[in-house]
Amino acid sequence: MDPLQERRLLLTRRHFFSRASTGLGAAALSSLLPAGLRAGAGASGLPHFAPKAKRVIYLFQHGGPSQLDLFDYKPNLHAQRGKDLPDSVRMGQRLTGMTAFQTNFPTAPSIFRFRQHGKSGMCLSELLPHLSGVADEIALIRSMHTEAINHDPAVTFLQTGFQLAGRPSMGSWLAYGLGSENQDLPSFVVMVSQGVGGTQALADRSWGSGFLPSKYQGVKFRSGADPVLYLSNPPGYDETARRRFLDDLARLNELKFKESQDPEISTRIAQYEMAFRMQSSVPELADLSKEPESTFEMYGPDARKPGTFAANCILARRLAERGVRFVQLFHRGWDAHGRLPKEIRGQCEQTDQPCAALINDLKQRGMLDDTIVVWGGEFGRTVYSQGELTEENYGRDHHPRCFAMWLAGGGIRGGVTHGETDDFSYNIVKDPVDVHDLHATILHCLGVDHTRLTYKYQGRHFRLTDVHGKVVKPLLA
Repeated sequence: MDPLQERRLLLTRRHFFSRASTGLGAAALSSLLPAGLRAGAGASGLPHFAPKAKRVIYLFQHGGPSQLDLFDYKPNLHAQRGKDLPDSVRMGQRLTGMTAFQTNFPTAPSIFRFRQHGKSGMCLSELLPHLSGVADEIALIRSMHTEAINHDPAVTFLQTGFQLAGRPSMGSWLAYGLGSENQDLPSFVVMVSQGVGGTQALADRSWGSGFLPSKYQGVKFRSGADPVLYLSNPPGYDETARRRFLDDLARLNELKFKESQDPEISTRIAQYEMAFRMQSSVPELADLSKEPESTFEMYGPDARKPGTFAANCILARRLAERGVRFVQLFHRGWDAHGRLPKEIRGQCEQTDQPCAALINDLKQRGMLDDTIVVWGGEFGRTVYSQGELTEENYGRDHHPRCFAMWLAGGGIRGGVTHGETDDFSYNIVKDPVDVHDLHATILHCLGVDHTRLTYKYQGRHFRLTDVHGKVVKPLLA
């Protein structure tokens, strides 16, 4: 067969498949037309059972907070200060390129004091005075572990359940499975703030929809007068003109959809309509002027500064109040390879009070019972110092073998400390919890069986937890 004839046949096949009606795309389009708009609907049959929670606020601490300096008290380490980490503890485990060529690994105990708090006696660092006040509301996991040792794959794993890019994020899975309670706002919203420490790259795919339709991806809110890009009408272009333009554009898109049956066209129509409704809902949402003075006092000195972690926590509560399913705050700056004591003090000054305030705020509004708050980063930090260890200074490298996270709210038992590590906070010795277990537990609180929330792609039924994961029942109320 000559190349020209083969090309013609290829074009004919493409034309056939593009024109073939699957029925599914047409149904998707019809649900988006004005007469039958159901923008907040989730997947059929969900939730699978009665949920304890309706929504999630995920406070992601990008860079890897040090569990040794915040949550995992090791008093016996002080006697090991400066001594080389025993080979029997390290057991030849892999290191990053930043410490692989160190000739020794000096043990660096935390310089911060720890105390027990609440009726539960939870042991927390002096760096967390506000979180210590709500210790009985949180479930602390000290035995998290992950498969990735570098930032990008570790963040991708925490967000999507897989180290390689291309899978849907947890927020996208929930938007797909459960939908939104508010047709005027996205079901998945993301905000990013910068801390005092080093900055690692943060890709937009961390809140992407992967192979799910793109309408399920996270919508990034920015600080400033226009939280969503291009949401405001340009000068001289009023709401009536915008409405007329969108109606005409929708008709053109509907014609193209009938021709190609591309489901992304129906997504495009839905997103244009969502953007139009957000022109009214977002300015009201982002306007904090009606918040009482007590709110800003509760969240701390940064609460009035747009784009800070504290201000984003207030917006997260306002989004949750308005029915947004999944709100994720990324706070950068936890990657302390050097000058850790100085940097972690600054990070905690920015985040400790807002985190505790968010829990208290949700509780006093009667929302904590049906809102899950999640806090944690992509991995922990090493017990040995990266570089020189001095009396007041040390750095810590990435450590995937064990780290700490906490949860609070809907369906979570407060005052629980789950899991244990060895005397060096290097290996887990009791009740390990992996990333898939965390995802399975969060989904369970939302009334979702993680093995049944699936999406067929390339001939396989995928899920957030891949082929792994178990619900961590001791964390459940």
